[in-house]
Amino acid sequence: MISKRVQGFTESVIREMTRVNAQHGGINLAQGMPNFPPPRELVEAAHRALDGDFHQYAITWGAPRLRRGIADKYRRFYGMELDPDQHVTVCCGSTETMLATLLAVLNPGDEVIIFEPFYENYGPGCIIAGAEPVFVPLEPPDFSFDPDRLARAVSPRTRAIIINSPNNPSGKVFSRAELQVIADLCLEHDLVAITDEIYEHILYDGESHTPIATLPGMAERTVTISGISKSYSVTGWRVGYAVANPELSLGIRRAHDFITVGAPHPLQEAAVTALGFPDSYYVRLRERYQARRDLLFSQVEAAGFVAWKPKGAYYILTDAAHFMKQHRCEDDTAFAMFLVKEIGVATVPGSSFYAHPDLGRTKIRFCFPKTDDMLIEAGRRLQKLAR
Repeated sequence: MISKRVQGFTESVIREMTRVNAQHGGINLAQGMPNFPPPRELVEAAHRALDGDFHQYAITWGAPRLRRGIADKYRRFYGMELDPDQHVTVCCGSTETMLATLLAVLNPGDEVIIFEPFYENYGPGCIIAGAEPVFVPLEPPDFSFDPDRLARAVSPRTRAIIINSPNNPSGKVFSRAELQVIADLCLEHDLVAITDEIYEHILYDGESHTPIATLPGMAERTVTISGISKSYSVTGWRVGYAVANPELSLGIRRAHDFITVGAPHPLQEAAVTALGFPDSYYVRLRERYQARRDLLFSQVEAAGFVAWKPKGAYYILTDAAHFMKQHRCEDDTAFAMFLVKEIGVATVPGSSFYAHPDLGRTKIRFCFPKTDDMLIEAGRRLQKLAR
């Protein structure tokens, strides 16, 4: 009784692991949501908004103050000059922003290039839009891509390339040189770059974030997607946004209008406060997340995992082939279930981030937007594997 479009969809593996974790009372290092509160100033702004006159629909594509705040933020951090009335669309989180973008850009039969490993929503989003995803691997340990292989992936049907930097799940930060390779292909073949930059401020070891829209010739053919979930620890607020040229923005707004109408009005008003935080906020954000990364990375390595240190985002991708053999787990899903049921730590099986499951069959993803006590306890439990 259900459509062919959704017959191949399954429950989100990430959210499934959260549900299984709740059943077994484990430590949730699966779903990327903080267990600590957002900035106090942001919560206070939300209270003020709820006490104010923001209980009805905002403008469908975003409250004017928020769109102005987004434009100001992109000028401040990246030197991008945006018209909030023409270039900025507010949606219900970056996930809906991505879906609205795919529906706005793609026609049935188009192809979309996606780097794998990738966040699990991209593939279904393309299918909903009637397009076919084409995958190009990011190879460990640095998760680089082969420029020639990327070029060969372009066909007459290719319409867009999706880039996620910093990347979930690998933590890769695309260099300016890599972005230039992608930009050159977009310019040569008249492609749209769709960039998921939700982790733009969570960077380590002196890394910097470069929006591909700032490269020559790319502003007019890029949709830049971000939101407030990750940088401000409010994953449940569901306020995301797209930055694009007026024509693309019009398409995104039309799709968004018929998907959700609009993001929560009072939370949009509160989000203006977050976008105005001083530079010192982002310095502390990076420092605190780098400390969490280093803490969990040391615990994961001590337990015996082969781990790749992320340069951005808040995930650690690992290889667990020897543990799987030791505990007679046939694949990553079985091992992830073993971890949550027997060790008490929830993770995400790596194959859920790959269109070619064999590439992730021995991989496990940990996340670390957690307090130190939780990370330390998770590490203590993981040490049981080393015995």
